[in-house]
Amino acid sequence: MTEEKSLRSPENLARLARLRLMDDDLMTRCFESDPACVELVLRIVLEMPELTVRSVRTQVPAANLTERSLRLDVVAVDSAGRIINVEIQRSDRGAGRRRARFHSSMLDSALLQKSEDFQALPETWVIFITEHDVLRRGEPLYKVERCILNTGELFDDGAHILYVNGAFRDDSPLGRLMHDFSCTKAADMHYAVLAEQVRYFKETMEGSDTMCRVMEEMCEKERKIERKKNRTETAQKLLAIGKLTLEEIAECASLPLDEVRRLAKEMRQ
Repeated sequence: MTEEKSLRSPENLARLARLRLMDDDLMTRCFESDPACVELVLRIVLEMPELTVRSVRTQVPAANLTERSLRLDVVAVDSAGRIINVEIQRSDRGAGRRRARFHSSMLDSALLQKSEDFQALPETWVIFITEHDVLRRGEPLYKVERCILNTGELFDDGAHILYVNGAFRDDSPLGRLMHDFSCTKAADMHYAVLAEQVRYFKETMEGSDTMCRVMEEMCEKERKIERKKNRTETAQKLLAIGKLTLEEIAECASLPLDEVRRLAKEMRQ
């Protein structure tokens, strides 16, 4: 079987047909290919019709001093120098308030050079587009700002968090945008710039091959995670029995010896 036939398997094509912009695999491919898609979304959700996107990066790795890492879906820079992180979150759990705080802190940590004045920090936005109304207040947008509690004044530190309720629907620009994010077919979408990208990745041979390759890579990553989980569970069971040496357990579970030692230490705590 050739790679092309393997990529365009019935399973992959069926998965591709179900993808929407609310799925980050499709969204990041569309956004990285055409900054106009990002610009449209930001103009609507930030209510800044004159905003111009200067650059876009997708799947941006970030790590902090404790080595807690994450991958940012989309990071854009606009003509005013604002740094904007857009995240797609289908799971309510993935859009927790402290996660939003963490994303904001990760942006800041990468924006200053050593000894650079803190006033040089640019304005940042973390935008969570969520499939459901995760804050459960019935609002289309939730604008989150630090404030001085005594007076109610904004703290104005340049950091902003915005939740977009992906379940919101009406005939406003935002309602039409959220409709488009939930469409599986380009023909059903309102905004031509988004529909054009979705049509390319879902309906052309070249674009669909790209998406099928992405899905194959994701499936292989999931398979590796599952294999690692099974090996870890095997090692934990053998450690609990306590009849084998750590070296023997590492061999039986196909895990590095250092990993087995770590598991053994955790089980003793």
